[in-house]
Amino acid sequence: MALRPGGRHVAQCLPGLPGVSYYDASAEGAPAPSQTCWARIVSTASDLPRLFELDAETGRPCEGFGDHGMVDLREHMGPVPPGFHFISSPPLVLNGKSVLGRWVYDNQSVGEPSGVIRACDANTGALAWSWDMGKTPANKKLDPDEIYTRGTPNGWGVYTADPKLNLVFVPLGNATPDYFGGERRPFDDAYSSSLVALDLSTGQERWHFQTVHHDLWDFDLPSGPSLVDLPGDNGSTIPALVQTSKQGQLFVLDRRDGHPIANVEEKRVPKGDIPGEHYSPTQPFSTGMPQMLAPKLQETDMWGATPIDQLLCRIAFHRMRDDGLFTPPGEKATIGWPAFDGTSDWYGATIDPGRKLLYLNTTFMPFQLQMLPYKAALDNGLFKPWGGWTEPYPQPEFQNNPEHGTPFSIVVKPWLNVLGLPCVRPPWGQMQAIDMLTKKVVWQRPIGTTRDMGPSGLRMPFGLPTGIFSMGGSIATRSGVVFIGATTDQYIRALDGRTGSALWEYHLNAGGNATPLTYLGRDGRQYVVIAAGGHGGVQSRNGDQVVAFALPRD
Repeated sequence: MALRPGGRHVAQCLPGLPGVSYYDASAEGAPAPSQTCWARIVSTASDLPRLFELDAETGRPCEGFGDHGMVDLREHMGPVPPGFHFISSPPLVLNGKSVLGRWVYDNQSVGEPSGVIRACDANTGALAWSWDMGKTPANKKLDPDEIYTRGTPNGWGVYTADPKLNLVFVPLGNATPDYFGGERRPFDDAYSSSLVALDLSTGQERWHFQTVHHDLWDFDLPSGPSLVDLPGDNGSTIPALVQTSKQGQLFVLDRRDGHPIANVEEKRVPKGDIPGEHYSPTQPFSTGMPQMLAPKLQETDMWGATPIDQLLCRIAFHRMRDDGLFTPPGEKATIGWPAFDGTSDWYGATIDPGRKLLYLNTTFMPFQLQMLPYKAALDNGLFKPWGGWTEPYPQPEFQNNPEHGTPFSIVVKPWLNVLGLPCVRPPWGQMQAIDMLTKKVVWQRPIGTTRDMGPSGLRMPFGLPTGIFSMGGSIATRSGVVFIGATTDQYIRALDGRTGSALWEYHLNAGGNATPLTYLGRDGRQYVVIAAGGHGGVQSRNGDQVVAFALPRD
């Protein structure tokens, strides 16, 4: 397979633009007296939380949408200091509605802005409905001076929807702060780390399914589910979904009512000892699907480039608590394996609907977590106090999980050896294919190399095939090819979907930490496009290019 670069283009966009959606207003029969804005680009700005629509043909604002093309999303939100609230994913536009949640700066304080889910009329920008779990009913219309419930779990990732069922599937996070839940309200605990199905027309909840009870690990759901139709009894078809999770569980649910299709069991998990905290005695495990998390660590799993740094990792291993998945954070340091970035993050899974194959890239990065009494952390200068939610707003110093307003702060950091490499053996990243009919792994292999990473921030021009961290999604084509550009080594690759073997690769100038896109060009050739913007979390190079590739003309 030979793909050729089709061009590099600098992406000109608003600061922090999370992505765009497309809306065909003519399909909805929307009035357009000026005969403009039949085709619209829908997105959000990050300087202030605003929703906007542009004419796809001219780039001009759609005057009939909101206030000259803009809708201010701060209405009914209450105090919103700079940096505490913005839209991190493009709106989901379907059946005449633009549905969007928000990202809040978690682990900073109690009482942060609401995680309310809202839908605007895609033609006018008027609020169609809101879903606020702290209200009764959750989709009630607010009074003029009423605000949405503060500090509720938020849905910051990309949503998915079923147009036939008229449902939008919202992946929810936690009530802030993430690592201390002793003061959470009943509705926080009921919906934290849950998938919620809402009626697109009214915002009424149809069902919800919780993937973590009383989440103390930041195991939020960062992406919407992947949809797939599976065979049922007597020749019937089950409209299903697959919800990925940070803790390596794949939940397969009937998207009509949310009941599990693959078996889910409640299993007992370790208990913690933080004063004022309470712990769920069990957690849900998707035993009917392959487990995507790494096995519990053993001393023999400690790794190093030299005997000395390996020994230091072994010493650290014995000093920390590790009861496996769901080891609760405590004042004694614990091992997060996985931690907040999980085995799978915001990019979710890819499904080949014809072959019923699910493709998923997973990352194995160990973390250290340690709870600290709030006052002691403050006295030791780990962070500065914050003035709270009254105007004029002080500019908060966003730091490593101070958790203002709770009895405990927490320090969360990668568990690396003295050379800056993970303390656990490779592979650090894998790609796998799962047959959705047999619920078995078809193939699994490391993906990525250590190129462009090294000790003390060095970027090596070559790499070892250890498998490496990834942050970004994949796509699958009808011909059975999988494209992915998410790895730290900055390669975009084409894989054989049947075996996982590499068919083609290209080294990008920056991290391709985004999901590729493919389309048929006007010239009849197939194109693959990826945004090479980099990612600070996996320390790939930053960039501002959109890179396109195409099959040869011959």
